Amino acid sequence: MFKHIVMWRFIDGANGKSKLEHAQWAKESLEALVGVVPEIISLEVGVNVCVAGTAYDAVLVSAFEDADAMERYKVHPAHAAVAACFKGITEGRAEADYTV
Repeated sequence: MFKHIVMWRFIDGANGKSKLEHAQWAKESLEALVGVVPEIISLEVGVNVCVAGTAYDAVLVSAFEDADAMERYKVHPAHAAVAACFKGITEGRAEADYTV
């Protein structure tokens, strides 16, 4: 199994929305890909509740059969459409991929 983790910091006020609104949108939009993108084994998005200054606003934890399946997920039209919406609303992003 292959895990794909992504964390975002959103820009407060981008497109007239708060960081929390962006995080909730990310959760709804990414979790809606389950059942649409066949490569996804599991996918969840958490909205941050930590108040530390180093915290990110949302985190994606997803699982795929292997790295090739994750790469197919990344270019799937449904995922690409969601990913494009992150442009202009994020000020930071971190990613980690690993095999279990």
